Amino acid sequence: MLRMRTTGWTRGWCLGCCLLLPLSLSLAAAKQLLRYRLAEEGPADVRIGNVASDLGIVTGSGEVTFSLESGSEYLKIDNLTGELSTSERRIDREKLPQCQMIFDENECFLDFEVSVIGPSQSWVDLFEGRVIVLDINDNTPTFPSPVLTLTVEENRPVGTLYLLPTATDRDFGRNGIERYELLQEPGGGGSEGRRAGAADSAPYPGGGGNGASGGGSGGSKRRPDAPEGGGGTNPGGRSSVFELQVADTPDGEKQPQLIVKGALDREQRDSYELTLRVRDGGDPPRSSQAILRVLITDVNDNSPRFEKSVYEADLAENSAPGTPILQLRAADLDVGVNGQIEYVFGAATESVRRLLRLDETSGWLSVLHRIDREEVNQLRFTVMARDRGQPPKTDKATVVLNIKDENDNVPSIEIRKIGRIPLKDGVANVAEDVLVDTPIALVQVSDRDQGENGVVTCTVVGDVPFQLKPASDTEGDQNKKKYFLHTSTPLDYETTREFNVVIVAVDSGSPSLSSNNSLIVKVGDTNDNPPVFDQSVVEVYFPENNIPGERVATVLATDADSGKNAEIAYSLDSSVMGIFAIDSDSGDILVNTVLDREQTDRYEFKVNAKDKGIPVLQGSTTVIVQVADKNDNDPKFMQDVFTFYVKENLQPNSPVGMVTVMDADKGRNAEMSLYIEENNNIFSIENDTGTIYSTMSFDREHQTTYTFRVKAVDGGDPPRSATATVSLFVMDENDNAPTVTLPRNISYTLLPPSSNVRTVVATVLATDSDDGINADLNYSIVGGNPFKLFEIDPTSGVVSLVGKLTQKHYGLHRLVVQVNDSGQPSQSTTTLVHVFVNESVSNATVIDSQIARSLHTPLTQDIAGDPSYEISKQRLSIVIGVVAGIMTVILIILIVVMARYCRSKNKNGYEAGKKDHEDFFTPQQHDKSKKPKKDKKNKKSKQPLYSSIVTVEASKPNGQRYDSVNEKLSDSPSMGRYRSVNGGPGSPDLARHYKSSSPLPTVQLHPQSPTAGKKHQAVQDLPPANTFVGAGDNISIGSDHCSEYSCQTNNKYSKQMHLHPYITVFG
Repeated sequence: MLRMRTTGWTRGWCLGCCLLLPLSLSLAAAKQLLRYRLAEEGPADVRIGNVASDLGIVTGSGEVTFSLESGSEYLKIDNLTGELSTSERRIDREKLPQCQMIFDENECFLDFEVSVIGPSQSWVDLFEGRVIVLDINDNTPTFPSPVLTLTVEENRPVGTLYLLPTATDRDFGRNGIERYELLQEPGGGGSEGRRAGAADSAPYPGGGGNGASGGGSGGSKRRPDAPEGGGGTNPGGRSSVFELQVADTPDGEKQPQLIVKGALDREQRDSYELTLRVRDGGDPPRSSQAILRVLITDVNDNSPRFEKSVYEADLAENSAPGTPILQLRAADLDVGVNGQIEYVFGAATESVRRLLRLDETSGWLSVLHRIDREEVNQLRFTVMARDRGQPPKTDKATVVLNIKDENDNVPSIEIRKIGRIPLKDGVANVAEDVLVDTPIALVQVSDRDQGENGVVTCTVVGDVPFQLKPASDTEGDQNKKKYFLHTSTPLDYETTREFNVVIVAVDSGSPSLSSNNSLIVKVGDTNDNPPVFDQSVVEVYFPENNIPGERVATVLATDADSGKNAEIAYSLDSSVMGIFAIDSDSGDILVNTVLDREQTDRYEFKVNAKDKGIPVLQGSTTVIVQVADKNDNDPKFMQDVFTFYVKENLQPNSPVGMVTVMDADKGRNAEMSLYIEENNNIFSIENDTGTIYSTMSFDREHQTTYTFRVKAVDGGDPPRSATATVSLFVMDENDNAPTVTLPRNISYTLLPPSSNVRTVVATVLATDSDDGINADLNYSIVGGNPFKLFEIDPTSGVVSLVGKLTQKHYGLHRLVVQVNDSGQPSQSTTTLVHVFVNESVSNATVIDSQIARSLHTPLTQDIAGDPSYEISKQRLSIVIGVVAGIMTVILIILIVVMARYCRSKNKNGYEAGKKDHEDFFTPQQHDKSKKPKKDKKNKKSKQPLYSSIVTVEASKPNGQRYDSVNEKLSDSPSMGRYRSVNGGPGSPDLARHYKSSSPLPTVQLHPQSPTAGKKHQAVQDLPPANTFVGAGDNISIGSDHCSEYSCQTNNKYSKQMHLHPYITVFG
């Protein structure tokens, strides 16, 4: 955009510069109008023209001057040369008030007045001028809205034309609007079912014609390739639905028009989204675009459609008015009034309209009046669905209502005669010798209801010897059934002479309805009594192992008849012939064999009693012989050896197994008592279940197997017994944590800093008392390895170095190693592996004290190398800077003091009685009880000059000496960091973890001090924990404080070491 504007301005400016030609002016016409041309949007100081030259006035002498009397807002003039140019304010043609409504480039101008002043303003001439402001392409054409909406009715004929909103451009002429383009959706915007799409790049070049708008395509002249206007359609991007046409209006504007090119169906697609682009004729051209949203409105071109052509439903009779039956649904693809549907009855009888109600809005069909199925069992009619369009469109559906029966009718019972048995006035006479199942009457039942409500169940009520049976095997009408009333048992005149048979009919409705009718049956007498036993079932108990021929029991029968008909003979079923026998006259039952209860414990058979009448009648009874048991079987275990597996650590009195023992006998002979032989009070057994309990908790590591015998004794007389062996195996539980044997927590391994990667540092050895997978151990480092220097083999426990050692790794490392077994749940043990990174062990006592403190340090806190390594480097830099600053200050003071001293001595000389100045190098006495005062910035007070230069020296292992960094001494108990004497320059600083709690020892002269004039040597008493030389740090040894992981120093080491470094003080 910026490039376009710059380029456009440049071209416009060049055009303006070319046009900066004055109109005809002459000196003779001194008052005539000056005219110039100037392109808008130019920078400041652009030359417009020379007024002096155009007026023919000679300049250069300075006698004639020029002044701009008006128009100075945008213009300025050189007072001496008359050169007219632009001022700082930029000229925008479109913003000039006088040009707002001007669209002719010759009429947009800026008026100005120039006065020509003679020498000493002896004369003044006033001239008027006009600058024609030329337009450049600095405005982009825009639409009134980023989204343009156009409403089009569906089914409009092809060629229908719609006017589109026009764009506006503040520029005019060639820089004004030149063409419109329509960017189509992919596929031309005409595919069915699509409602939106991306813009297509096919343009519609703008054009013009003879009409602003027309009813078809012939209202404007189309010229697709006309660059200056001219009507045109889209030759490059054809659409199956819409096309763009641009017409020239009488006032010279371009009017975009949208032409319907294809069929529009709102039900297939209700909107189209196109892109309308406008371009101006500038160089380069400017353009903008808007979304053209075409909304397809509805017309009534679709009829309502029911969901289905036939609606069928069931309606219970006697349904209450207002009961909903079903809802008819129809859909109309149209919208608005064209899609609003109302429902009305079509072909329907008067009874349908009287009994039913149809809601014309929702389509719900409901009950208007109660319906009786016995009168109407089905309703069939049509329903119309019509929309509210003009003209309305309709559809129809058939409705079939099946009236479902309700149980509102009681069954009807009719009893009639059948065959030769007389029946009159509800009384039937039947001889007692009629056969069982003889029909004595016909019963007909019916029900007006339908379905289950009309299915009738008919039955005889009461304890009477009659029953109903269907009169026919074929199934007929379920609502109408016929039954025969049969005798169900022989009739006995001696017992009952008359029966009142009540027949009840019940339908299957819910709730069911019933009715009843009765028949009196009178019985005629005959000789019909069979023998009868006192008991229908005789049960006796008879012991096994009997003697054949013994009597088992005696049965007796009686007969109500007399004479020959009352004489009775007894007999047995053939099923027990050979085992039992019966005396036909007395009824004694005898046993023919030896009975064994374990083979057959029960015999059941019938005893028949027949009279000697004609016809012969008989009766029978059932005899049950229960064989009583004797103790003739030993107990028997299911197995000779029982094997059980039990987990260790089981709670005492827990079940560990169960034995099964059986006895073929019965009752008390099969009641058994269980015992554990050779019992040492470890196990007990429960008689009822055979469950074995332990009286203690098992430990597999103590004993793995137990073996004992179980004895079973029955309750017979005499008792019988049996034994079985029980083997119990104790299974392992993960109840032992691993035990670490090596290394000990107080031990450590020395690791030289030069060790290579994969160097074996230590090996963790552990054991587990459990067995199998519970003893499978895994090793892992769970703490103390922040630098990832070490790694442990999870199987072997070998600790290896996996990282490169550097200066910050010097010192003690505490690895927290966890040993886990593979049991579920897993047990674990934690151990410590101490690794001391150093070339050698110069002071084992200090390392032992560090390990002792490590044992009291939480495992969550890492102990790894030198925690103050980085801090010490920063502190060393600070100390060096401070010392250098102090040295500079001392040097300046020395120079000033010496200068004063020399000047005073030379000036004043020696004065009698006046105390001499103190020797500059004489040590001053300080009151140690008083703290040095601090200034406002909390800096320490100045020290004597000689105390600011200290050299700490110590012997190297090869006899050489170190020259350490000079440090400032103070009253503070802290001193510099020290390096071990035995370790050399590369040894780690073991004293970093300790700080002194006592003041710095005093400086004393060594007995072998050299004579005056040489360096004074002094011995400083250092803490005896170790011997160090200064290394430029501010942490002292012998501290009772802790570093990141060290604790208080034990005073037991205060008298062990006697090595002293040497301190040289420069005077």
